Amino acid sequence: MRFNLKQLFIIPILLIAGQAANAQPYNELNGVLESAFEIGSVESVMIEKDGEVIAQQFTGRMNANRPTNIKSASKSILSLLVGIAIREGYLEGVDQPIGEFFEDYFEENPDPEKEAITIGDLITMRGGLESTSIRNYGRWVVSSNWMDFVLNQELIAEPGGRMIYSTGSTHLLSVILTRATGMSTREFGNRYLFGPMDINLGGWDRDPQGYYFGGNNMAMSPADMLKIGRMMMNMGEWQGEQIVPQEWILDSVKTYTRSNFNPYDMGYLWWQRPVNGYDAIFAWGHGGQYIMMIPELDVVIAVTSNLARVQGRGHQRAFFRYLEDDLVPVLSEL
Repeated sequence: MRFNLKQLFIIPILLIAGQAANAQPYNELNGVLESAFEIGSVESVMIEKDGEVIAQQFTGRMNANRPTNIKSASKSILSLLVGIAIREGYLEGVDQPIGEFFEDYFEENPDPEKEAITIGDLITMRGGLESTSIRNYGRWVVSSNWMDFVLNQELIAEPGGRMIYSTGSTHLLSVILTRATGMSTREFGNRYLFGPMDINLGGWDRDPQGYYFGGNNMAMSPADMLKIGRMMMNMGEWQGEQIVPQEWILDSVKTYTRSNFNPYDMGYLWWQRPVNGYDAIFAWGHGGQYIMMIPELDVVIAVTSNLARVQGRGHQRAFFRYLEDDLVPVLSEL
């Protein structure tokens, strides 16, 4: 039997012989899927179980192969690239300090504490630097040098301590990947992740220096989002090839810290929270972009949403209510 994430989370009492043969839950699933679009911003839902797409619905111009902006779900993809870079020898590991990748900056702005921040600190959102997200986001993305802007932020916590959500942390990881590999983050991804999995990215923003936006504004189709989730479920393997090291997948789904704003735990840029009694692991982007895995059910869910129809954070609460009350109960019967 192939080892996958399901075996880490499985609860024997949940396995009821003969459930899969019952067609009724599959009939219910189609109706339940339709109610997802009542949230208002949702434009696509695709569900895969045991490696097969069992349900999918779209609205407007969206379809399975149309790339869309997955916003901060890009951060989880970036985590996979870091794991690959470590395996390939471009990076030493999560304990490697970042100072050596920004020698040009630290020569002019020496700061031993900042130089000692590690790759692991950045990939768990525990870099200690003041956030460039939320109130600082606008000033950051209109600045002339995103990297310098991030490194100029004050240390407001000890590196490796509490979580400070910041897209600046993940952007530094993109710069590190580029400088360590001699390839752009996109080129590196095409060689080791996207190419081998036949994933075709759409647009992906760059900063003023040309570094790909680490952790935001990557365009990926729902079908390709499902591929990422299935590869995670299969412990980094895709069609017989070990794309991401198994050890990295295992470390990615551990809990290192917890969000101050949501009931979510953080792994290596993969979120976790219980949904209707099951553990859910997910990539999450603003407005309702999700790559979600429920290992106990061997289910992968891809959701995209129309950013123009997103108002406030109500959609987020509505989506998890939908999972709790409607979708997961039906999926648990399959």
